[in-house]
Parts: sequence; structure tokens; C-alpha cells
Amino acid sequence: MQEVILALVAGLVVGFLFGLIKLPIPAPPALAGVMGIFGVYLGYKLFQWVTVSFFG
Repeated sequence: MQEVILALVAGLVVGFLFGLIKLPIPAPPALAGVMGIFGVYLGYKLFQWVTVSFFG
């Protein structure tokens, strides 16, 4: 859980700094983009689970 909180704090700091120097955010600005990133992560975890469960 500490890793998640640290990642959130780092993201908040980076987002604030990008806003401060008037740069576009380095992440998808729409929910669809965020869900795409989440889908990539879930797909990777699914691959790991399948390889360990059936071939490990």
C-alpha cells in the first residue's frame, strides 16, 4: 500500500509541476486513456497468472 501512496504523491507533484510551467500533462487526459493503461496492466498480470498456473 505504501508503494501506491508514494506513486500517487509522485504523480501529484509531477502534475502540479507540469501545470506550473504550463506544459501538457504526461498522461492521457481522458478516462478512456487511463482505462487503456489499466487494461495493459491487467493483460500483463493475466499473462503472468496463465504462465505460472498452466506452464509453471
